[in-house]
Amino acid sequence: MPKLKTKKGVAKRFRLTKSGKIKHRSSFRGHLLSGRAKNRKRGLRRGNILSGHADIKSIKRQLPYG
Repeated sequence: MPKLKTKKGVAKRFRLTKSGKIKHRSSFRGHLLSGRAKNRKRGLRRGNILSGHADIKSIKRQLPYG
């Protein structure tokens, strides 16, 4: 059986944790940050765990080797 290809766009945006959960970077962190409050920017610094999302199964399928 051939190797499975990883979807590179998904690999750049998501990471799998050891327990199989999906981690992703917070949105609203790209640009125009000068107008945002320090507290808000600090809260956006850490990554988030994807939970209760309809696409979890799809994302895991596109990252076959985690």
